[in-house]
Amino acid sequence: MRDLRLDQLDSFRQVIALGSFSAAAERLGLSQPAVSLQIRELERRLGVTLIERVGRRAQPTAAGNELLDHAGRIAAAVAAAQEAMARHATGSMGRVRIGTGATACIFLLPPVLRDLRLQHPTLELTVSTGNTSDIVKAIEDNQIDIGLVTLPAAGRCLDVTPLLEDEFAVIAPLGMDLPTRLTPEALARLPVLLFEPGGITRRIADEWFARAGVTLKPVMSLGSVEAIKRLVGAGLGCAILPGMAVRGESDGLAVRALSPRVHRKLGLVLRKDKPLHRGLRETLKALRALGTLG
Repeated sequence: MRDLRLDQLDSFRQVIALGSFSAAAERLGLSQPAVSLQIRELERRLGVTLIERVGRRAQPTAAGNELLDHAGRIAAAVAAAQEAMARHATGSMGRVRIGTGATACIFLLPPVLRDLRLQHPTLELTVSTGNTSDIVKAIEDNQIDIGLVTLPAAGRCLDVTPLLEDEFAVIAPLGMDLPTRLTPEALARLPVLLFEPGGITRRIADEWFARAGVTLKPVMSLGSVEAIKRLVGAGLGCAILPGMAVRGESDGLAVRALSPRVHRKLGLVLRKDKPLHRGLRETLKALRALGTLG
């Protein structure tokens, strides 16, 4: 184990994450032969085969899978050490990378981030958006520190804390004639806009219809909650959206409850072995203050 090099471990993690030596080389800014050489030297040092090809994809062996866990913890420790030294050098509270869905980013996080910046001016905050699966993968790879995502989310190295429930609602133009009870059967007779497929939010809506034996063909599927609200306001139909996106809505839109009601659960996700520097602790504290569960 002498002379175990961080760059070789990083190359190994990138090859596994991307599934190929060429993709890893491109991300790392190296040549493919250089990456292949790093992996061969790492395997020679450890005395085991770490990567095998399954079809066209590079996959970890049993030894590689075990090393992957250690490599993730090593990368997290190195990043924490670098951030700690940077804080000593600059007086900064460090950097916190948050991953969340677009809806929570727009309607839930802004006051939290504002207060954090006011209370801790040297805290560097970055926010990226995506689906739960993408954010969880980025947390496992230590590319994101905290995830605020729609549950369920699972991983052997993850700490998942349920935070709050968000009830879905129907929005419609004020002049639209809506039935008394907005059941799946009733909505299926109306023009409906939904989120585009692929995310948990759309899956929750699809499952709500499916439980009633209703197959809905939306008139439009979009990836932006604001675009959906604008199109509903223009009279193109009604839509099912997370409640946080329509809470307090009064600008030309009616907001109604679904029947039966349906919720999504949001939670905080981070690695179990994540070192909690002061900036990360303060950010977690602010996000946990949003919680209504527990």
